[in-house]
Order: sequence, then C-alpha cells, then structure tokens
Amino acid sequence: MKHSFVRSALGLLAFALAGAAASSHAADKTVSVAVTSIVEHKALDAVRDGVKDELKSAGFEAGKNLKYEYQSAQGNNGTAAQIARKYVGERPDVIVAIATPSAQAVVAASKDIPVVYSAVTDPVAAKLVKSWEASGTNVTGVSDLSPLDKHLALIKRVVPGAKRVGVIYSPGEANSVAIIEALKKAMPAAGLTLVEGAAARTVDVASAAQSLVGKVDVIYAPTDNNVMSAFEGIVKVAQQAKIPVVAADTDAVKRGAVAALGLNYYDIGQQTGKIVVRILQGQAPGTIASQTSSNFELHVNPAAAQKQGVTLPDELLKSAQVVVK
Repeated sequence: MKHSFVRSALGLLAFALAGAAASSHAADKTVSVAVTSIVEHKALDAVRDGVKDELKSAGFEAGKNLKYEYQSAQGNNGTAAQIARKYVGERPDVIVAIATPSAQAVVAASKDIPVVYSAVTDPVAAKLVKSWEASGTNVTGVSDLSPLDKHLALIKRVVPGAKRVGVIYSPGEANSVAIIEALKKAMPAAGLTLVEGAAARTVDVASAAQSLVGKVDVIYAPTDNNVMSAFEGIVKVAQQAKIPVVAADTDAVKRGAVAALGLNYYDIGQQTGKIVVRILQGQAPGTIASQTSSNFELHVNPAAAQKQGVTLPDELLKSAQVVVK
C-alpha cells in the first residue's frame, strides 16, 4: 500500500514537471500576434493595452519571444480590409481584431488562422460566430455587450421625467444597428420613446446631435466607434441645448457625459489576452466559447450635469464607483 502511494505520488510529480517543462518550452518559442483596431480612441486603446500586458504577464514579451504588430484602420472599413489581407498573408499565430468592422474584415479574410475578436457588442449579429457557444471554427473572442435595461434605468435616475431619448449611432456598423433594434424593444416598457440620430461618419456625429435638439429629453451614446471618436461634438451641442448625455462607455464621463454605466475596457483587453494565451499554448479557438464581462462600473460627472441642465441626485452620486471632479 505504501509502495503504491509512493509510485502514485512520483507519477503525479513527473506529470507536473513535464507540464511545467512544456509550458517553459512554449514560453521560449517565438510566437507572433497581430492586432488591429478599427480606430484609435481610449476604450479601444485600453483593450489593445490589456491584451499586450496579459501576453507579457504570461511570458510572451515583444522583442524577446513575441513578434507583435499593431495597426489601426483609422475608422476606414476599406483600410480594415487591407490590414486583414496583409495579416493573413503574414500568417501570424493569432490575429486579434478590436471592434466589429475590423473583426468582420479579418474573419472574412481567413478561415484557418486563429482570430480573437474583442469589444464586439453582438458577435452573432455581426456574423462572426453562429452562436455564443464554442464556434468550432477559427473564431472566438470577448464581447462588450451593454446592459441596456440598466442603461435605461440610469437614464431615468438622471432625468426622472424623461420621455424621449435620442440615440446617435452609425447605421453602417452591425453592432450599432443591433443596439438600436434592442432599444426599440426595450424602451416602451421603460416608458421611453426612441429618436434616432444617424451618423454614417465621424464628421456626421455633431450634426446628428444637433438634429436631436428640441426633439429629445436626453441623449444616449452607445458603444459606437464613430460616436466615441467624435464625442466632444455631442457634448458641445448638449451643453448649448441643455440636454443631458448618458453614455455606455465610462471614459465618456471624463469627456463630458453626465453619467455612464459601462465596462472596464482594459479588463476586457486582459480577458481577451487570456484567450490568446490559451491558443498560443495549443488550444483550438473553436473550442473556446465567446465570452462577455459583468464587471460594470458607474461613473458620474456633476460638473457636466450642471452644464447640461440637470442636478444629479445624492443617491446616484453615492452609488457611483467614480465621481469625476
């Protein structure tokens, strides 16, 4: 009995040492990760940084055992497709695609190179995967799906008498269209009416905000890349017209939104990075189900609220994780 126990223990030790050696060998081998984003703004940049930092913490460091490349499409879908084709030609071990247009471009360009999307609100609507389950393909990733019911409740907390909500969005971005459709279904139960402000390009965002003046009680800014890239244009209109702005991206609060309930995008980047590490260590992307995050934070900006004609209630201020001074 004693000898059997010793043999068992030695076997487990040998297995552990072999696993450690394999892990060490994987870390010593040079791997390649190519990252692309549809545009550069703070939320998407935080995703990129989170991915890179997570790779480093797992032992994959640029210039040592990691060949790392990053390119932004600068908000241009055509450029996103060009970057996708370039990366596919280089055949890295993993391609990380941040935001829906970049993810769609990469997925369309390759059916065998592992693709990990990030900051994609609805990967099913974007046709990156068929369902939220493991895809069985070369694609997996992390969604930044917004809790729309909680956002509508936040709007009511900021503007208790609100009836008409203006939403600025990009009609050409699949996730933004999906959000609009979801809001159309959710708003009536909250006693709210949706007023759309379409902005096909970044330069159209301010004029879309202006088109809502006199028609809405509050403006809601979803996690739309065009909207976030030109968010200051919305704030300027909101201050002039005294219309409070509630956002889905917490970074927008520092930029002038009254309040936002959103995800920590650096955390999303780290979560994405963990998936990339699993693939670099040998796991097939098709066996990893698409993921979401539940780490939501409430950020508020009392000074912005005053400029936009509202006063935030004490209970909202006390429940916030971040109060921008």
